[in-house]
Amino acid sequence: MDFKLSNGSLEIIMNGGVYEKPVMQVLGSKKIQGSGANERYRLLVSDGKHSHSFAMLATQLNDKLITGELSDYSVVQIDRFVTSVLKSTGKGEKRVMIILDITILAPGTEVGKKIGNPQSWTEESASSAPAPSPIKPAPKPSQPSNNFPKPSAGSNLNSSLLGSQMTHPIASLSPYQNKWVIKARVMNKSAIRTWSNAKGEGKLFSMDLCDDSGEIRATAFRNECEKFYDMIQIDKVYYISRCQLKTANKQFSSLKNDYEMTFTSDTVVAECTEDISTVPSVKYDFLAISDIANKSPDTILDTIGVCRAASDLQELTAKSTGKLLKKREVTLVDQSGSAITLTLWGNEAENFDANTNPVIAVKGARLAEFNGSKSLSCLGSTMLRTNPDLPDAHRLRGWYDHGGASAELVNISARVGGSSGISGEWITFTEAEARKLGSGEKGDYYNLLGVLTFTFADNAVYKACPQEQCNKKLVDQENGLFRCEKCNREYPNYKYRLLLGANVSDPTGDQRITAFNEAAESMLGKSAEEIGRMSEYDKNAYSQLFDEVKFKTFVFKFRTKMETYSDEARLKTTVMSAQPVDYKDANARLIKSIKALSGIEV
Repeated sequence: MDFKLSNGSLEIIMNGGVYEKPVMQVLGSKKIQGSGANERYRLLVSDGKHSHSFAMLATQLNDKLITGELSDYSVVQIDRFVTSVLKSTGKGEKRVMIILDITILAPGTEVGKKIGNPQSWTEESASSAPAPSPIKPAPKPSQPSNNFPKPSAGSNLNSSLLGSQMTHPIASLSPYQNKWVIKARVMNKSAIRTWSNAKGEGKLFSMDLCDDSGEIRATAFRNECEKFYDMIQIDKVYYISRCQLKTANKQFSSLKNDYEMTFTSDTVVAECTEDISTVPSVKYDFLAISDIANKSPDTILDTIGVCRAASDLQELTAKSTGKLLKKREVTLVDQSGSAITLTLWGNEAENFDANTNPVIAVKGARLAEFNGSKSLSCLGSTMLRTNPDLPDAHRLRGWYDHGGASAELVNISARVGGSSGISGEWITFTEAEARKLGSGEKGDYYNLLGVLTFTFADNAVYKACPQEQCNKKLVDQENGLFRCEKCNREYPNYKYRLLLGANVSDPTGDQRITAFNEAAESMLGKSAEEIGRMSEYDKNAYSQLFDEVKFKTFVFKFRTKMETYSDEARLKTTVMSAQPVDYKDANARLIKSIKALSGIEV
């Protein structure tokens, strides 16, 4: 099948012209910076006549590359894009195309080859070539002026002054630029916070900004905090320039940007009152509540649900600071048939009203796990919207009001493994196989009373990144330093983590299982730190620990999922929790089973 590319479109776009929805071919991709959710990718694209390697994929489209949907030789239609002129040290200016929305017309496996014989396009080759005749001509946008208005005391800059500059996409900002204006919507604004340390004291607030291309955190300290706090309002659109950019601190921000902005005494902010409909509001990446059960603890995620119930306001004292804290637990439900607990703090907990069962959209909540149950907790940067005007919210409202309120749901925040009476069915390996657990698209969970028959002590302990939210295995540099490839840093220290392989048996069969840190600690009866030190300094005690745990009985909560390794399908079973047996509960279950088999009504 022949695929017709938009021949010559790259030349028009890279000269500042307009070409709507060009059809191009992807010839390659490269990760350029960031890690995890903040990876950035550069594409080599071709229009059949020219190829260009400075096409940047917006982070919200990363999944298309990671899943293989967007692969080499794919033919695509670029539905939305913006261009930005970046300064390259010693190489002048370079125009970059940032792809915001894309339609895959044909996968790379179907095309299978490069179309045409495209020549590499550069500014140098363009300057020596005759000017192209654009299909949809447009005047070349003016370059950002180097003469930005310098604010002074009492200056009152308006939007027309800043709007006269060419705005830059947030995704194109970097510390290597100092002349730019962004047009962005305020998604969230924190309360003013104070600090006091050896360097002095002061106050600050932060806000989260977004445009078509991405999102970024901005923080104002001291004088700038006083100057801009009352002026800047959530959901309004502003022109902003003259901020300092630096690498983002991922401990305090979950936004998909490797940089963050700091206001300076030169910062200029002016409200934009015209043409703001093109600037999006909060960017969500909603996850169904049932899918949250499959995520790892400390994951930062977005979800949306109906408030089915809420606890009374609770007050407690923080052990570390002695500060009085206020919290409220809200149960969210959705159409996936699941429920989860969301913990609100401070003013949000105090002012929350559950009487009307509102729809709650949550952006940037942290996933926590305790005894096999998972829940969400709001951070300082978490955004909450009540009854937002979103299609997902309207669908949830309709579902809840027409039967969802009385639906039976699986609460993934329910406590498991404790003395919870008869609740929580126990099944055997044979029953799990008969029910074909793990064979669907999503993982399945079940409880089982089993015996730990073998443990693999070799490589059960590893040295992990010391950062709190990073558990990546470190590479020993053999010079006293350890490198984390995920954080792209070297550390003199590390923390121990457990990754335990073992066999579990019951009267009907056995299964190879994997237990990560907390579950492995429960099974072995010691902390990862203690076990790690044993592995290095007391090999005999380490071996004895793994021998002693053999043939111990636990109530396991498993997650099982069929996965493919080297073209071979295998059932992967992971321990979510392992609890000692409550024999009173176990006996009650056994009696109930005997009565059921005997035909006695229970």
